[in-house]
Amino acid sequence: MMNGAVARTSHSQVVGELGKAIIAGEFPVGATLPGDAEMEARFGVSRTVIREAMKTLAAKGLVVPRARIGTRVTPKDQWNLFDSDILTWHFAVGVDDVFLIHLSEIRLGFEPQAAALAARHATEADINQMMLLAVAMGDPEHTPETLALADLRFHLAVMDAARNPFMRTVGSLIEAALAGVFKLSSPASDRIKIGDVAANHMRIVEEIRRRDEDGARRAMENVIRVGRARITDALGGQSPGPA
Repeated sequence: MMNGAVARTSHSQVVGELGKAIIAGEFPVGATLPGDAEMEARFGVSRTVIREAMKTLAAKGLVVPRARIGTRVTPKDQWNLFDSDILTWHFAVGVDDVFLIHLSEIRLGFEPQAAALAARHATEADINQMMLLAVAMGDPEHTPETLALADLRFHLAVMDAARNPFMRTVGSLIEAALAGVFKLSSPASDRIKIGDVAANHMRIVEEIRRRDEDGARRAMENVIRVGRARITDALGGQSPGPA
């Protein structure tokens, strides 16, 4: 997602197109997807590819096969929103303020605690690496893409420094969130804003270096809230209050 284009197989193409179609409402909740023959004609692939794609979509919670009925779109509360593909498809078809608020709320549930754990467990090598990554975010030559990648590297480094394997598993959620957010609105076009972004991230590292768990937690919360406010403003909505 952040590291450029990847090879597109027939399977991934079918999964991606159907996933986006489901999320966009072309196939609404409860609808039965077209049969194999129609899908084969639509995508120009074999029946084996179609069936493997359906298995992938089912594993993501988007559809469920029913004997003698067909493959149906499941209710949205069964979709695996921690799946990076599903998050990416949401951004591809368009998101609103409510979706972004929900996404930032779940980040607020994980990342501040990860920062607090990093303040407890990070080694000096971890801290030095996080500071280098934070400083790198201040490069005035950043494009939206390179700044998003630098931001991702920083947040994943914090997750790693937390020394909690469950934290690192939400990396795909963070990647999808940052990729989508930076596509909608990036501070890379404003050198002052780039400096502010770097300073806010350096503040997280400073609190981690001080072993101040509460301070690290608050600094991370601030970074997430600032990003959320920037996006809601870009979408023409009102900046939401505290989550």
